[in-house]
This record gives sequence, C-alpha cells and structure tokens, in this order.
Amino acid sequence: MNISQAARSSGLSSKALRHYEEIGLLVPSRGANGYRQYTASDVETLRFIQRARVSGFSTGEVRALLELRENPDRRSRETKLLVSEKLSHLEEQLRDLLEMHTTLLAFEKSCAGNDSPECAILDRLSGQLPG
Repeated sequence: MNISQAARSSGLSSKALRHYEEIGLLVPSRGANGYRQYTASDVETLRFIQRARVSGFSTGEVRALLELRENPDRRSRETKLLVSEKLSHLEEQLRDLLEMHTTLLAFEKSCAGNDSPECAILDRLSGQLPG
C-alpha cells in the first residue's frame, strides 16, 4: 500500500510516516518507481508506535520498545524496567506539578487583585516576602 493508504490504516498522517522513516523507526520498502510501499506489518508497527507515543514514551523509548518487540530472546523484565523507569519519571513530574500548583494557589490567594500597584505575588517572586 502507498503512504496515504498506510496513513489512513494506521490513523497517522503521511507527515508522521515520513518522520518515522526519517528517524529510522520504520523503513518501508521502495517500489521500482521509488515510492514507499507499506505492508500490513508496517501498519501494525505504526500503530504500535502511535500507542507508545500516546502513552508518553519518547522517540528513544519507542525505539527501545520496538527493539524489544522484535527480539525473540527478550526478557519481559527489560520491558517492565523501561515502563517502571517511565512511571517513576512521570511520578516525579506529577510531584513537581503539584508543588507548582500549591505555590501558584498561594500566590493567587496573596494577591488583592485590585487597582493598587502593590502586588504580593511580585513581592514574593522578588524575595521581598516569604512564601
């Protein structure tokens, strides 16, 4: 199938398919005319890539997952470790976001939000007030 058919079948754009080829996640064959030719297996790989990206995996992590997927000698612990590391990183990001949220709530509560030039938010960011 050609690139537009593969894009439609995978739920991705033709631009995404070209990008994944450019970075080496998928290498479709080329017909005699030089056009990309995608197989059903290629489309399954594209769907795999899409699901991994939607799950938050980086391009490098997707590459590692694809390598594991293609390796008949893989150990499931390798995949689980990759996911566990990703989860740990995500939990760290969530903690950071929660801390930012708490800080911003405190900022918002400290500000009168009126026509006065006095601003507790700017004072706190300037280090003039604790918090």
